[in-house]
Amino acid sequence: MAATAYAQTVRSKPDTTVISEILLSRQVMRQSQIHVGDIVTLATDPRGGRAARFRVGGVYEPMADPRRFTAQRFEARLHLPDLIALTADPDDPLSAESVDALNLALANPKDAERVMPLIAARVPGVLVEPTTATDRDDPFAVLDRFHWAIAIVTVIGSTAFLLALMVMRAEERREIIGILRLMGIPPRSILVEVLIEGLLIATSGALFGIVVAASAQGAINRFFQWRYDTPLVFVRVTASIAWKAAAFSVPLGVMAGLAASWALLRRQVVSLIRR
Repeated sequence: MAATAYAQTVRSKPDTTVISEILLSRQVMRQSQIHVGDIVTLATDPRGGRAARFRVGGVYEPMADPRRFTAQRFEARLHLPDLIALTADPDDPLSAESVDALNLALANPKDAERVMPLIAARVPGVLVEPTTATDRDDPFAVLDRFHWAIAIVTVIGSTAFLLALMVMRAEERREIIGILRLMGIPPRSILVEVLIEGLLIATSGALFGIVVAASAQGAINRFFQWRYDTPLVFVRVTASIAWKAAAFSVPLGVMAGLAASWALLRRQVVSLIRR
């Protein structure tokens, strides 16, 4: 049961009558400069009709909702009898005894598909739907797939760019590799050295990226929480995300270095040291 209420603060003589208490959201308290203990009037229309007086018993923070993070959370929590008395239609005797929706919790959530047709058959005209969204209609599941697509394209593009950089770096070390070959060092030993060097560089780069992301998440969250006045967490670098990033970046960096060096090691020594 929901209703639009309009609040007005009344600061007058202490009222000794029994007045029900309500909770107001932090945004309402700050916007209207209301304090705990003040008397407010709630009405179901802007003209003040069907109004009721309540005492502010406390303040609460609305639950962060990603679907509503841009909305101003001007909300109040009332006791159910007070809410029914405030929103009931005097012209409809059944309005105080009617509900628009019921939430049913199952002992085993997996039985939802079996229970839904049973309820619909016993109560004709009732619309029975699951409260848990499926991947097909969940916007966050679609957003997750979109992020995966962006990540795949980004990894492919960055791998090509990294390979080009490693090829140019290997070309700059062409003469050094040629001298090492003339000194009798086998190509396998040079390749192992390149592998170890690439592993160290890739690991250092992955750690640097994780540290930068973990350090920046606090500033990003604070800015957007201030911007939209919400406790919602916008960025969170978890251990799982860090491990996934390292699992992708380190092997790709090592393989790019090996591919660039292997092309040089297959050349003739004379072509490596020729100026």
